[in-house]
Amino acid sequence: MDALDILTDLDNVFPYFQAIFSADEHRIIGYEVFGRYRSGLDVISIGYFFEDQQIPEEYRLLVDNTVLKKALDQALSLDKDILLFINRNATVLLNDEDESFLNILHVYEKLGIDLNRYVLEISGGLNLGEVDRLDNLLNYYRTYGIKIAMDKIGDESGQLDRIGQLAPEIIKVDLKALRSTETSRSFQDVLFTLSMLARKIGATLLFENIEMVHQLQFAWRNGGRYYQGYYLQKPTEQFLDRSILKERLKTEIHEFIIYEKKKLSSLMDMRNALQLKIQNVLVKNKKLDSYDDWLTVLSKEFQEMAFRLYVCDGEGFQKSANFFKHNQNWILQKEYINKNWSWRPFFLENIIYMLKEQKGILSDLYSDIETGEQIRTFSYLLNEHDFLFVDISHDYLYDHLKF
Repeated sequence: MDALDILTDLDNVFPYFQAIFSADEHRIIGYEVFGRYRSGLDVISIGYFFEDQQIPEEYRLLVDNTVLKKALDQALSLDKDILLFINRNATVLLNDEDESFLNILHVYEKLGIDLNRYVLEISGGLNLGEVDRLDNLLNYYRTYGIKIAMDKIGDESGQLDRIGQLAPEIIKVDLKALRSTETSRSFQDVLFTLSMLARKIGATLLFENIEMVHQLQFAWRNGGRYYQGYYLQKPTEQFLDRSILKERLKTEIHEFIIYEKKKLSSLMDMRNALQLKIQNVLVKNKKLDSYDDWLTVLSKEFQEMAFRLYVCDGEGFQKSANFFKHNQNWILQKEYINKNWSWRPFFLENIIYMLKEQKGILSDLYSDIETGEQIRTFSYLLNEHDFLFVDISHDYLYDHLKF
């Protein structure tokens, strides 16, 4: 609909609220505020209005503030610990010279809504200079206890480079990408990076656009504390009973826990079987003169399971050739001898673990640098100086893990 219709009929602009649930309480901990317009019997989303750069910023700010005031009028009835997630376009916020946003919050502070209950969601693209200005503005808001959330992570992955600078308290991850099998793998790689960054800056992950149970499970498995989406609750004009999904979420997360325990148990069984298999090969082939000879024997034992075998010392220098399986045949890649892999994440940490615990390690699932395939690596302590690495294909893992 035309922007002018909205601007000239603010009485019919009003808020909708979408519930946000927590993993630790299994109940509603907050609401995100959305703008709606009533046209006759129809209720129309006006999200597009706030991001349309063709509409002057002062008009977008006017409608933003109209929705906010009406939302806070209703929020006066909420429990005192419920968070309110308020959306703001970054450019519009930077040009709010009269601080109308903050002034509105101060008015309702006197009526009983503490400023530390607000989560300000930032969206919209910015140039480098504006990011610096926004950083200063957000730090100013933080002095009042207002929390900051970065929005649209997942469908605008270019925002990743701004997270470190703005250091939001909450990072919203959009799960729309999981609908496509083509994008889900790369999305999971981005998410891994994002979750590591979130841990370092002390941010909480909020997964939005959850529309199916497997997305909820994905969010739970990947460290999401907060959840939002149509699978849980659609946006509504009224607030809900905080415990509306408590029993359902408890049941579903219980199923996730059972599944995860089975997976971890199966992975541990595989690790133990791999360790025993390698030990048996070592015992039977003590007289072999070189690691290349020994890996030739081992490759036959791992014909079905592995696609790469090699040995490194405790500082990451490769002491053998790569034994690499190509078209079901093993080839020697001698050019890898003396290459150093200590720069890889967790390499040295795993070396120390194996030395201390005298146990092998089966890695998390990750993308192989050279093949791009999803794999796991089994690392095994050969002696106090050298370590075997066995790269296992995802296809084998998928077929043989019992979960």
